[in-house]
This record gives sequence, C-alpha cells and structure tokens, in this order.
Amino acid sequence: MSKTVLIVDDSIYMRMLIKQAVEKIGYTVVAEAANGASAIELALEHEPDLITLDNVMPDMFGAEVLKTFKDEGLTSEVIVISAVGQKTVIEKEKALGIAEFIVKPFTEEQLIDVITNVMQSKAA
Repeated sequence: MSKTVLIVDDSIYMRMLIKQAVEKIGYTVVAEAANGASAIELALEHEPDLITLDNVMPDMFGAEVLKTFKDEGLTSEVIVISAVGQKTVIEKEKALGIAEFIVKPFTEEQLIDVITNVMQSKAA
C-alpha cells in the first residue's frame, strides 16, 4: 500500500509542486489544505503517513498546527516547508516533533530526498 500524504500550503502553485514530487515517488495525496484549520481537520480525518506543512498561513502559524497535532496524538511524520528559515522557529518546531524543515525555494530533488529519508527512518 502506498504512503499517504496531506499537503498544507496556502499557495496553489506550491501545493501543485509538492504533489508532483510525492506522486513521482509513488505516494498518494489524500488531501490538500490551504490553511491551518482545514489542515487540522483533514489530518485528523485521514491520519496520513506524511504531512507537508507550510509555516505561514492566513489563519495560523505552523507551530500552532503542530501543537494541535501533538495534542490530538497524531502520529504522522511532518515536514515543514517555509520561506522563513529562522533558527529559533526551526528549533521550536523540532521541539513539537517535526521530522524535517525545508526552506523555500527548493528543488524537486531536494524535496524527494528529504521525504525519502524521513519515511525510511520512520520505517527503520
């Protein structure tokens, strides 16, 4: 069975790029969300293997979404994708259990490498 993915980003273009990359490696995108509230709802509904999470969305920040995931006991691996690569933000989110942090812009190859590494270490 293929791995399932929830893509969270307020940019349609970014969601499309991420979707192309995850489908290229055989993963199934179960849902896409453009804001934090729908990200939480869809994550709890689908319980995907992997969530790619934008850090800055119209309604909330990645850390708020992550805290809710943690409070709800969600076990999905989370890769935060953000244009903001501040060390303090990354450290705060790592403390909330993210698997990895990617700074925009990135290449499809970089994204695929990070996803593959995260999912292989989870399987190990």
